[in-house]
Formats: sequence, structure tokens, C-alpha cells
Amino acid sequence: MTDLSVRIGALTLANPVMPASGTFGEGMARALDLDRLGAFVTKTITRELRLGNPLPRVAETAGGMLNSIGIPSQGVAHFLEHTLPFFAAYAPPLIASISAPTAEGFASLAAALSVPGVAAIEANISCPNLEADGQAFAMREASTGAAVRALRTATALPLWVKLTPNVGEIAPVARAAEDAGADALVVANTILALSIDIETFRPRLGNVLGGLSGPAIKPIVLRQVWQCARAVRIPVIGCGGISDAADAVEYLLAGASAVQVGTASFRDPTVMVGIIAGLDRFCERHDLPRLADLTGAMRTEETDEPELAWVSPVA
Repeated sequence: MTDLSVRIGALTLANPVMPASGTFGEGMARALDLDRLGAFVTKTITRELRLGNPLPRVAETAGGMLNSIGIPSQGVAHFLEHTLPFFAAYAPPLIASISAPTAEGFASLAAALSVPGVAAIEANISCPNLEADGQAFAMREASTGAAVRALRTATALPLWVKLTPNVGEIAPVARAAEDAGADALVVANTILALSIDIETFRPRLGNVLGGLSGPAIKPIVLRQVWQCARAVRIPVIGCGGISDAADAVEYLLAGASAVQVGTASFRDPTVMVGIIAGLDRFCERHDLPRLADLTGAMRTEETDEPELAWVSPVA
């Protein structure tokens, strides 16, 4: 039997498949066996109550989806009183995704959520930084380092840092997060994009700009995962356009230790369970006893040995 377990710093996951923040909630228990997942990642939590952005918030595009949800949140108290007890009934570790407009705000929120039942903090530093004229923390090495250092002093929990793909060079930002104390990187959030209705001449989203997700962004984020994995020593979690087990294998080969699935779950709520099963079949077909051996196994040199060219599409 294939060993699908992976290690993300101090955490051992039964398998590398988990939801992306903002795409998963308690209602998913009606669609799939939650104990099959490697981990749970919550909807992003903010300190204050948030209603989110104006409607419409979602627009379909070729090969993906635009969203401008605006991180609606019911706040810390609701998470502690309702969300945390719900997920306590299941085996996978719970990762609390958080967002704040300042480094101090991130630290305060991480401290408030460092409670029993939360296995790790995922800091979404791809959100606007009020201390830098609204630019995302993860667009600059300095602001990334400042936010992560504040978070590191505020919590002893494993700290995962979610980066933005909207940056010219992602590797220096990844190194800044690692140097400041991150235990893992999540690469990456959505790509800033625009869609216009040519009949009304208006943007398709109420907030004008939104984040592009889905298969269209996979080659871009896959490249960024490869660059980050080469630049840091901490684990990288790939997130962007993963729809099936073949996509997940690509991310692992590029250097990811685990993957997060988002947009595909809107089309098929059971897709994560299917990806886990597909990874098991892939390993069995290629006589791989450990899925973790795929991480970083992409071959860039030529070989004349057929037995070494074992990577093939997942059935």
C-alpha cells in the first residue's frame, strides 16, 4: 500500500490534499467524507466582522473564474464558538487562515487564534497592507519580513505564509518569509485580473478587479512553486488551478510538498477525494512506495535509461 503521508514542518498529514482558503466550509461535510482530507483550511478570518465586496462577486472566464469576494468574515468569536468545535470532530488538522491590514493586526489575530484545536496559522499576506498604501504585504521583501516577524513573535504554532503571484520576482519574497520565521509557504493566491461585459460596457465584477483562479493560472503558479522550492528550505504548498491528480503530481514534481484545491471544488465538491484516490493509483502504477518521493523529482537532464522516465499522465 502506498504511503501518501507528507510532512509540512512539524505537522504530518495523512495525504497532501487540502482545500484552499475561502473555498471550503462546514457544509462540505454533506458532500464528502471530511476525514479523507489531509488537512482543513478555514475561510479567511479577520478580527472584525466583514460583509465583503459589492455584487457581483464572481464571473466565469475561459479556463477559470474571477472573484472579488472581499473576505467576508464573522470574526474571531464566531470562529472560536462555532467553527472550531465543528472541525474538532474530525481527524485532519485544522489550519486557520487569517488576514489583517497591518503587521500588528496579523500578530494580534494569530495570538487570539493560537488555541487548542488549531494546528497551524496560514497568514494570507497577499491582502492589502495599509502601511504601504494598500500594496499587498507579499509584493515586497521588507513588508513580507515585517509581517512574518510580527506573526512569529505572536504564536508558537506552525506558521504558513500565503504569497501573492502578483509580483515580478517571487523567490526573494519567499526567502524573506523564510528568514523571518515562516515554517511553510503557500504558493499562491489568485492573479489580479479584469473582465468587461461588452453589452453594458461595465466590469463583470462589482469591485472592478478580481482574482483569477482555475486551470488558466496553473502554468504560472507551477513555475512560481518551482522557483520558490529552489529558493527556500521550508516546505512549499502549491495552490493554483489543480483540478485532478495529474495537476497535483505536476506540483509535487515542481517541488511542492502538498497542494490546495479551490476553484475545482465549486464544480465538483468531491474533487479532493478523487485527487487523493488518483495519487494512490499513480504511485501504484509507477511502483512508488512513498508519495513524498515525488516532491522535487522533476528531471531536467536528459537520460537514455527508459526506467528513469517514469512520469506519465494520471489515468
